Amino acid sequence: MVAEQILSPLPGTFYRKPSPDEPAFKDVGDSVAVGDVIGLIEVMKTFNEVKAETAGTVTAFLADNEEPVMAGQPLLELD
Repeated sequence: MVAEQILSPLPGTFYRKPSPDEPAFKDVGDSVAVGDVIGLIEVMKTFNEVKAETAGTVTAFLADNEEPVMAGQPLLELD
């Protein structure tokens, strides 16, 4: 199976957790369904959900928590 990537829809700061004291939306090895939230992108104090457009299993995160990202930058890989 070819790995799929989920890309950042816009530039901002990528967050893997809904808040600092909560668990990550997804971790490596977790299954992902279409429409699942895999993280948040914060732009000017507005948080935008990043949702999966394909199903699969998370094989790697390509962006770290609280890392600045650009639009189109890969955030994670699915297998």
